Amino acid sequence: MAKGGGKRALRGRAGRMQGGRGSGRASSGQVRFWGRHAVEAALQNPDRSHHKLWATREGIASLDGELPDNFPVEYAEVADLGRLVSKDTPHQGLVLECAPLEDIHLDDVLTTADGKPLVVLDQVTDPHNVGAILRSAAAFGAAAIVTQDRHAPPESGVVAKSASGALETVPWVRVVNLARSMEQMAEAGYWRIGMAGEAETTLAEALPAATPVALVMGAEGDGMRHNIAGHCDALAKLPISSSIESLNVSNATAIALYAIATRTD
Repeated sequence: MAKGGGKRALRGRAGRMQGGRGSGRASSGQVRFWGRHAVEAALQNPDRSHHKLWATREGIASLDGELPDNFPVEYAEVADLGRLVSKDTPHQGLVLECAPLEDIHLDDVLTTADGKPLVVLDQVTDPHNVGAILRSAAAFGAAAIVTQDRHAPPESGVVAKSASGALETVPWVRVVNLARSMEQMAEAGYWRIGMAGEAETTLAEALPAATPVALVMGAEGDGMRHNIAGHCDALAKLPISSSIESLNVSNATAIALYAIATRTD
């Protein structure tokens, strides 16, 4: 779906939602997204295979660009769309069902990263946090986020909504062995900084002048696992006030990425 000079109504083969009701869950092997930013970004992603779009006429009019000819669209009422997603979900008149993105390999990211930071998430399982981290990664030019496949949320509508389009633009690498992947990052020239509240050094003090950085974030509460912390070149903390114990992991990641983006030689 190409960008244009202004917003244009999307075209497509349209019909009424059969029976005015949805299944409430995605078809087998598909994921379901909702909300303008998540849906629009997925439609614009040439690497995304789309299955079907349910929409109100107002939702279609809010999108920027044009659908391909014969794109499967069904017009529906707001209440009908509410049955396609979880209760009280702000779908903004748009629900898209599509295939998950294909796997991305760490070797490919390291080859093309060009010194951009990596964000490593150790057992961060909340999809809202992962989505918000994807959004910050896009904002501050991170090359990718890296998670362990068994301890991270799946690609989902909650992640896509929280990411506000960044799920389609920031590579998400899922690996079997996170520690081994961190060794690969070191071999590729990355300085691995683990964020830990108990660290003595602040992030500003731990940042190298020009070396690419892999920012390692642990789960809220438990923090990084011992083995993952042991694979870091440095542990660092944010200089937050003593009046608060810690920051949400997505907020801390955003601040740390800003610090990396604005460091000086």
